[in-house]
Amino acid sequence: MEKNEKINLNKPEYFFNRELSWLKFNLRVLREAGVKTTPLLERLKFVAITASNLDEFFMVRVAGLWDQYENGINKRDAAGLTVKAQLEEISKAAHDQMKLLNKYLLSLVKELREAGIYICRVSELSEKGRRWLEAYYQEEIFPVLTPMAVDASRPFPFLANKTLNLAVELTNQEGEDSMGIVQVPSVLPRLLEVPGEEKRSFVFLEDVINEHCSDLYSGCKILDVVPFRITRDADLEFDEDDIDNLLKEVEKSLRKRTRGASVRLEIYNKANSRIRKFLYDNLDITEQEVYEINGPLDATCFFKFASLPGMWPWLYEPFVPQRPLELPDDSDIFKVLRERDVLLHHPYESFDPVVKFVSDAADDPNVLAIKQTLYRVSGNSPIVAALARAAENGKQVTVLVELKARFDEENNIIWARRLEEAGCHVIYGLMGLKTHAKIILVVRKEADGIKRYVHLGTGNYNDNTAKLYTDMGLMTANDQFGSDASAFFNVLSGYSDPPVWNKLVMAPLGLRKKIYELIDNEISIVKKGGTGHIIAKMNSLIDYPVIQKLYEASMAGVKIDLIIRGICGLRAGMDGISDNITVRSIVGRQLEHSRIFWFQGGGKEQLFLSSADWMPRNLNDRVELFFPVETPAHIERIKKVLDLYLRDNVGAHMMQSNGTYRRVTNRLEPVGAQSTLYEWALLAAAADKIPMQDRLRPMYDRDKA
Repeated sequence: MEKNEKINLNKPEYFFNRELSWLKFNLRVLREAGVKTTPLLERLKFVAITASNLDEFFMVRVAGLWDQYENGINKRDAAGLTVKAQLEEISKAAHDQMKLLNKYLLSLVKELREAGIYICRVSELSEKGRRWLEAYYQEEIFPVLTPMAVDASRPFPFLANKTLNLAVELTNQEGEDSMGIVQVPSVLPRLLEVPGEEKRSFVFLEDVINEHCSDLYSGCKILDVVPFRITRDADLEFDEDDIDNLLKEVEKSLRKRTRGASVRLEIYNKANSRIRKFLYDNLDITEQEVYEINGPLDATCFFKFASLPGMWPWLYEPFVPQRPLELPDDSDIFKVLRERDVLLHHPYESFDPVVKFVSDAADDPNVLAIKQTLYRVSGNSPIVAALARAAENGKQVTVLVELKARFDEENNIIWARRLEEAGCHVIYGLMGLKTHAKIILVVRKEADGIKRYVHLGTGNYNDNTAKLYTDMGLMTANDQFGSDASAFFNVLSGYSDPPVWNKLVMAPLGLRKKIYELIDNEISIVKKGGTGHIIAKMNSLIDYPVIQKLYEASMAGVKIDLIIRGICGLRAGMDGISDNITVRSIVGRQLEHSRIFWFQGGGKEQLFLSSADWMPRNLNDRVELFFPVETPAHIERIKKVLDLYLRDNVGAHMMQSNGTYRRVTNRLEPVGAQSTLYEWALLAAAADKIPMQDRLRPMYDRDKA
């Protein structure tokens, strides 16, 4: 291929479809259930994670495609697939994935037996166990059951999203064939532990109910009982232009969430044709949307199962986030930040300093104002409590609560009301945009005037997920960051025009342009005879214009290493197009969530953190922040982290040119990025007596010195 030959970068074969790429990611998660070196119940949790992910995928992505198709929209995506073709390909891949999920689940249940934990049928229990179960049924289960008949006078009942049900085929008192429905109560434990058995034993709640169907339909002959589960469209839709009160509109939409159109039916694979027809007709389901399961339905129940008392021998040893190297527990955060910036790496380093930052500000008489964005927070958030306390203490507190954070809407409505009651000024963001940026601004009166302190992060202000998700945060008292932070909140809370930024880059106003400029700079350097190198770590890469820009860079000779946990629409390894690009995905104990972007810059390197992935929604339809890391020690520290990810051969999967992923194998010795980062954090936490100038050097460099 001639160097000057113009290449058409719009060809469908240069891209992967978003939905199919996501299914490949979920398959990588599922395959962790087969890694024998992982503790047994952790492998079972990977099955539960996969099942939970599929639920949301059907409720949002598949439902959205069906909505398009039924409204006459059948356009092709960048990968050349029509909406109809996407639905067909999704169905094939999802059916295969659910079969594999069930295969892993049954295998793990067998391994549990070998470990002395029995998930069994009621008939396998001892006489004593069955007596206990009968008493439990009469006292706890029976009172909450509602057996429903379906006939001419009693129509098919509405079945809420993700509920587990039993379809009962029976002959009624008049000798007529009929059908009934029994909903399995979600208020009761799905897996019931039966005391007094020789081995630790559990039975499924639906099996217990099945045993008593003849009592529920007294006088009827039970012919068959089949468990099934329905998944519905759960995406919220409303036109913000016609809304006077966003909070009330979100509340109203939430009430409709469980009642959306059916998009998937999971059913026991031994169901007879009569029960199948009964369900298909009443749920308006096609064969394409039916998933036959040879085993228990809804594997998400194993999250709670794995957390039961006494399960620790089959779990990872407890993971304890460590005290940050740069910020001792008893330190005055404001004093430290006046001296230097602080970089935090969660979950290896504790999230406590972020909570302490807000909490100390709430109680500090010199603090005048606190401003913060909230996207997803925990159910008992100490940060929300601190913000409320700050308002009660007379400080000016402004909180942007994103009411449209999917599946956190209800929680965020509760917190918005709590904050308003405390006296906070609560805003809901800009019309038509979700606010996904992570930022805190504290304004403090000091001896030399007003000082602004800022925290910027790649992840949510959620103290629970901060123990599981990998994220980075930057704390600074830099005046330019402070000025930008004030301007950012003014844009969100009023009618201010966007300023000329000093440090921050904001989507949707300038982030796409900035990304293009950074990539173009690497291309320019290579064309002048230098070397170009980009390392980008994020959750998802599916913005096709950005992908085309990366292809241009690869064709120019820029080396590009991408660390993409989930969706990736870019196709690596194509001759003459993307042969300078590698794509790897890290799947492991922690969920990789940090967004890190490094550009070699011909010796003038630049490193950025961001709340944004490279997706159309992040660059076009969300308020996001992209910000530089400028402390040399911090840049070196993050580069070491990136290098570790690129050397990982434990949780890494490399994309092949056909779009499949191959697990990177241990050729010499295992290098696990996540476990090594935790080891570094443990070493750093023990560094109490190390001088601060040495503390800022990464611990792993000192060890090599």
